Amino acid sequence: MNTVTDTAVKAIRPLGQPWFTTDPFLFCMYHNDRYPAGNGALGPRADLQGRDIGQDFTPRDGWRMYHGERIPGFPAHPHRGFETVTVVEQGLVDHADSMGAAGRYGNGDTQWLTTGRGVQHSEMFPLLHTERDNPLELFQIWLNLPREHKMVAPYFTMFWAGDIPRRDYTGNDGGSVTVTVIAGRLEDVRPPAPPPHSWAAEPGNHVAIWTLRMSAGASWTLPGASAGIHRTLYFYQGTSLMVDGVEVAPMHGVELQPERDVALVNGGSAARLLLLQGRPINEPVAHYGPFVMNTRAELQQAFADYQANGFGGWPWPALDQAHGIERGRFARHADGREELGSDLDN
Repeated sequence: MNTVTDTAVKAIRPLGQPWFTTDPFLFCMYHNDRYPAGNGALGPRADLQGRDIGQDFTPRDGWRMYHGERIPGFPAHPHRGFETVTVVEQGLVDHADSMGAAGRYGNGDTQWLTTGRGVQHSEMFPLLHTERDNPLELFQIWLNLPREHKMVAPYFTMFWAGDIPRRDYTGNDGGSVTVTVIAGRLEDVRPPAPPPHSWAAEPGNHVAIWTLRMSAGASWTLPGASAGIHRTLYFYQGTSLMVDGVEVAPMHGVELQPERDVALVNGGSAARLLLLQGRPINEPVAHYGPFVMNTRAELQQAFADYQANGFGGWPWPALDQAHGIERGRFARHADGREELGSDLDN
């Protein structure tokens, strides 16, 4: 970690897997898999021999099966005590859960899931296209829940791509910057409301999740926020970026002084960045695998509850539940209400 003084840059750290995060965030994983054409059954049209099927995390040929055996992704697994925010830049995700809810989303959509007192869900990556590649790019971000909300009822909501606001900026240099506002206000731009028990639901917590695209040579000033929050900018694609006068290499995260405006100057090719910020929850974190609680005893209770009742069981015919090759983007909630995604390429 590099520490910088006399600038808005507090520290610079390299990005591993997962990326480092600060309270109230727990985890950020960037998935970038260049899947080949599909085999007609939502899996890859490729030889899987030599892969550690069930635990395939090596990006052989530019893609991974993860825990999937037929379809890449993450078959049914439990969570308790936090939220997952899944931001899909490219490709599709098939969701199913123990509440009976399901969905297919991607190509700019975001799913926000409050796991609360416990839920099982699967996240599979269906390869619909049989005549061309099926690239997938997404962030999965874990946002902690405060003690008072760790045992709320599970809840999920969809932010469809057409409902997520974007703000375009053009500088005097002719460069362009696009900010996609998934959470947290940017000037007069307001995103959809987060789930009701989320730490992000209280405006005073200043939670923000933004993605930034900067053309070659573009510059933009990131407006200051409130003192006392944690603010990190992740530079994950590009060649050269100046952050408040400090040069930052790609695949590095920059911890920022939150209350200061920050000049961003992209000195190289097109750049992409992720911003995470929020007021820290400042509570003890007991984390083991898929559960995040405040104490070790609560973790032990989470495992006991899951073993006893499976957080409601699994109502689907397969642990790697997927929704067929013809289905478009949709979300079906536990109460039976159904939404359809906008007419983007599936």
